[in-house]
Amino acid sequence: MDLFTERGLPVFGPTRAAAQLEASKVFAKALFARYRIPTARHAAFSDAAKARAFARELGGRAVVKADGLTAGKGAVVCPDLETAGRAIDDMLERRVFGDAGARIVVEELLEGEELSFFVLTDGDRVCPLAAAQDHKAVFDGDRGPNTGGMGAYSPAPVLDEALAAEIVERVIRPTVRAMATEGRPYRGVLYAGLMLTREGPQVLEFNARFGDPETQVLVPRFAGDLLTLCRAVAEGRDLPETVPWRPETAVSVVLASGGYPGAYATGHPITGVEAAGTRTGVTVFHAGTALRDGRLVTSGGRVLAVTALGRDARAAIAAAYDAVGDIRFEGMHFRRDIGRRALAYLGGGPIA
Repeated sequence: MDLFTERGLPVFGPTRAAAQLEASKVFAKALFARYRIPTARHAAFSDAAKARAFARELGGRAVVKADGLTAGKGAVVCPDLETAGRAIDDMLERRVFGDAGARIVVEELLEGEELSFFVLTDGDRVCPLAAAQDHKAVFDGDRGPNTGGMGAYSPAPVLDEALAAEIVERVIRPTVRAMATEGRPYRGVLYAGLMLTREGPQVLEFNARFGDPETQVLVPRFAGDLLTLCRAVAEGRDLPETVPWRPETAVSVVLASGGYPGAYATGHPITGVEAAGTRTGVTVFHAGTALRDGRLVTSGGRVLAVTALGRDARAAIAAAYDAVGDIRFEGMHFRRDIGRRALAYLGGGPIA
C-alpha cells in the first residue's frame, strides 16, 4: 500500500501506519484513551506478574489479548482469575503466539451483545455499510476456544437506525478524526467489533479489512457497485453517504478441519461442493482448499464457508445447512447453531 501510494497510484486500503489500528491492540487502546472513544477498562503489559495483578483488580473476569495479529485466536475470554492467569502465562511466559504476544492487553469483560459494524472512509467522509454478527467460539452455544470465525449472518436484528447513527457518531467518526490528527489518516474499510452494553456501544477492537466470515454475508447482500465505492475511497472523492442493500438475510456456515483451532491434518478429499453450489441462493467460498492431482482437498483449518440468501433468517439458515449436508471430508466439523442469536432476537423457535 505505502509503495503504491508513494508512486501516486490510487489504492483502496490503509497505509502501514494506519493499519496499526488493527495490528497493535496496545496502539488501539492508547488511541481510544486519548480521544475518549468508548471501550472497556484496560491496561497493557509485558510483565506477567503485573498483568495478573490487574486481572485480580478486575475480579478475574477479563479478556486477555495478544498485542499483534494471531489469525483471530489471540483473544481469550476469561470468566475467572485462574483462566486469566493461564492466558497471561501462555502469552507472556510460554509465548504461544511468539512476538505477537510479547505485549498483551488485559481488559474488563464486557456484558452485552456483540456486533460487527462496517464503514468505508476516505480519511474524512464516512459511508456506513451493513452490519453482521459472527460466531467466534468453535462449539455450539459459544463454547470452546475462539477461532477466526465459525459463521456469520447479516443483517443483525439487534441494530436499528438510531443505534447505527449512535455508533457512527460516538465511535466511527471520532476514530477517523483521531487517526487523521495522529498523522495516520485511515482510508479503506473500517470494521468495528463492538459490544452493545447498557452504557452504549463499546469498542472491542478494530479490523482494517472486511473480515472473514463477515465478508461472505456482506457481499451477497450488497446491491451496488463495489468497485465504484473502492475507487471513491482510493481517490478521496464522491464517497456516498449511503449505499443500497438487498432485503434478504445472508447466513454463512464455516466447515473446519478436525482439530481446528488446534492441530489438524490436511490433504483430505472434499466432495459435494459442486452440488451445494447449484442450490438456489447458495455460494460456497473456498478458504483452506487445494487441487492435488485434479482432486479438491483440504489445506487449512477453516476449509469452506457455505453461504445462503433467504427471505428471512430462518429461511437463510435452513438453506445454508441444507447445502452443508451435501459436503463431506474426513474430520469435518461445524457449528449447528449459526444464526441462533438472530432467531432469538426475532422471537423464532429453535434451529431445525
